[in-house]
Amino acid sequence: MKQTTYLFLLFNIALFTACNRTIDKYLYISENARITPAYVETYIPYNIAPLNFCINETGDAFSVRFVAGQDSFEVATKKEVNIPSGKWKKLLEKHRGENLLVCIFAKRDNQWYQFQDLHFKIAEEPIDPYIAYRLIEPGYSAWGKMGLYQRNLENFKESPIMLNTLTDKNCMNCHSFHKNNPDRMLFHLRGQHAGTLFLLDGEVKKINTKAPKMVSAGVYPRWHPEGRFVAFSTNSTHQGFHTSHANKVEVFDTESDIVMYDTQANRMFTSNALYSKESYETFPEWSPDGKYLYFCTAPALTMPKEFKSLKYSLVRIAFDSQTGTFANQVDTLVSPEITGKSVSLPRISPDGKYLIFCQFDYGTFPIWHRENDLYILNTETKNVSAMTDINSHETDSYHSFSSNGRWLIFSSRRLDGNYTRLFISYFDKEGKGHKPFLLPQKHADYYDALMKSYNIPEFMTGKVENAPAKFNKAAWKTAEEMAK
Repeated sequence: MKQTTYLFLLFNIALFTACNRTIDKYLYISENARITPAYVETYIPYNIAPLNFCINETGDAFSVRFVAGQDSFEVATKKEVNIPSGKWKKLLEKHRGENLLVCIFAKRDNQWYQFQDLHFKIAEEPIDPYIAYRLIEPGYSAWGKMGLYQRNLENFKESPIMLNTLTDKNCMNCHSFHKNNPDRMLFHLRGQHAGTLFLLDGEVKKINTKAPKMVSAGVYPRWHPEGRFVAFSTNSTHQGFHTSHANKVEVFDTESDIVMYDTQANRMFTSNALYSKESYETFPEWSPDGKYLYFCTAPALTMPKEFKSLKYSLVRIAFDSQTGTFANQVDTLVSPEITGKSVSLPRISPDGKYLIFCQFDYGTFPIWHRENDLYILNTETKNVSAMTDINSHETDSYHSFSSNGRWLIFSSRRLDGNYTRLFISYFDKEGKGHKPFLLPQKHADYYDALMKSYNIPEFMTGKVENAPAKFNKAAWKTAEEMAK
């Protein structure tokens, strides 16, 4: 223990010396500088874009030094710290797995002051280079311009995958990728030009995913790991408005089932365990080996009269991909009879060891529930716990894993309670999510002017090429009917 303490002190003395290489006379302030965004004490990927920030302290000038090992560089500024991309990338990549120290100095009346240093851990594992998301006004039933976008996480470049200005401003939603692959994806067009656009290895097809007896066309999708099948929920979704409640809106289903789409045979099929008038089934998710389908289910109630009594369980059912058949038995993993709460949006880690889900007081749609938090299930021990290092006092909802399983991205309203922003958390091999950081932008005040919310963040291993041109041509075609 003494040796560990001694080594820790030596490490900090070395960093302290490095931090004060160019400013030798200063007064020490024993508190962190106030910065926006509040980046501090967290894991960051070595291939992430610079975490630019603004210093919210008084000062005539500021100096910020970035130190890792024996290497460092310095940025002089008046307020906003725009980190040189080349120096940042070189420092982090060289020192992956090590610590990053950020030293902030402020000059006031010709006197330099040093704030308490900010500490980061540079993770050894990279983050997927791209994410996809929808940008939309945080309204209830109306929208204007919306689009599906992709962002390069290694820099600040954002480009559209598809824009509704190309298709008469219709709604588009529920994008999904097969194993984070940008060449195998889908998303829905609603209203005018309705249909589901499938990108399958360079070819785009528009399919009508509604069979005659289905409640609706496909809604929430999840690709089977082998890539042939897609599980869809099919929902009759409605919303109501609270006159006096912390949760402004209640979104609920009056019917919902789960169906399977076969991309090779262009047909739908299902199972009695997934399709019933006596219960609601929704939010499918596959185990990484494809042998189990996880989903959420609740007894059918009179809606919206009994909306506060609607609580979903997390269950799973075995699946045989060779025959395309499901088992008869459904296993319950998380039950409202024990938790007293409702479950939605299960997402499993690539190694299959952990499943993260939303849990809130009642209902099916967590984004409007301020009490909603992220919980984690150990699939081996079946132990369930709240992700306290990630959750906030506001809604923390839609989440997804990077392809290597070491990074989690999710949407949260923790900044102002109204707009969903994206946060990234390191997820270690022991199943612990670490303190998240806000998706970095080129300018520190970017989010102050952004009047749209992020929706459905998904990691991608690369860029969707030739978008949106490749989707626009197919969008205007009549949707192909499925085989009967």
